Amino acid sequence: MPLAMRKKVFITAALTGSGSTQDRSDKVPRSPEQIAQAAIDAAKAGAAVVHCHVRDPDTGAPARDVHLYREVVERIRSSEVDVVINLTAGMGGDIVFGPTDAPLPLAEQGTDMVGAAERVAHLEACLPEIATLDCGTMNFAEADYVMTNTPGMLRDMAGRMADLGIQIEIEAFDTGHLWFARQLVDEGIIPAPVMVQLCMGIPWGAPDDLNTFMAMVNNVPRDWLYSAFSIGRHQMPYVAAAVLSGANVRVGLEDNLWLEKGRLATNAELVERAVTIIEAMGVEVMTPDEVRTELQLTKRALP
Repeated sequence: MPLAMRKKVFITAALTGSGSTQDRSDKVPRSPEQIAQAAIDAAKAGAAVVHCHVRDPDTGAPARDVHLYREVVERIRSSEVDVVINLTAGMGGDIVFGPTDAPLPLAEQGTDMVGAAERVAHLEACLPEIATLDCGTMNFAEADYVMTNTPGMLRDMAGRMADLGIQIEIEAFDTGHLWFARQLVDEGIIPAPVMVQLCMGIPWGAPDDLNTFMAMVNNVPRDWLYSAFSIGRHQMPYVAAAVLSGANVRVGLEDNLWLEKGRLATNAELVERAVTIIEAMGVEVMTPDEVRTELQLTKRALP
């Protein structure tokens, strides 16, 4: 496959995520104030897009409270720093089964499965420019639960997001997720321009070896815009791999806690390192306005 690098790429900073990383690094932002400040610092470092989850401010546990999202968005938008806001819509789909000899009833602790309207309620309240759609069901190695996204649920959520005028960022953790995403596009549920994030190396999705990565890339239609990332120590090598493949870039504490061995990172430091790699490859880093132009985004105020 010949190199097809973009002349300019944008960086998405995934700030805090929904994993149990809050007690493994004191750099992981918890409160809305900390998450918003991380977004502002990442934007100053070169990120054009910030991808936001929220957490319980006291415990750091992943949360999906609408008022927490609203505070994060209010703080970012009221700052003097411009950045494209991307909110997750991946919460509210977790199922924890009972023991293997009696999987039903579901375990109350850890199960958080709600309807489509509730899963996108924070999007309606905040009107971000972009929101993610995890385009399939998947087992995770972090705990014994299933991230559940049925075809009907995804059709419903995608339709609601499109009706709100929010750019959908498809999150694909394996090739089958891309297959179903193409179906949603063919059905007219996900409108153009189509945007996808290739999520590599997350157990038990697509492994982040380069052969699998190129299989993912080769399953992205040519008229879609795509980004890619990997986790942990492969985050920065995948900055280069993404650029070489024609993708945009994602870094941040959602996916990796370390700047180098023995040194915990901040989101801004990870963005700065990504900028260095991208520019060393002869590629320019895009601004938020350039991203808005390419994706036909409109920056809106809170409703």
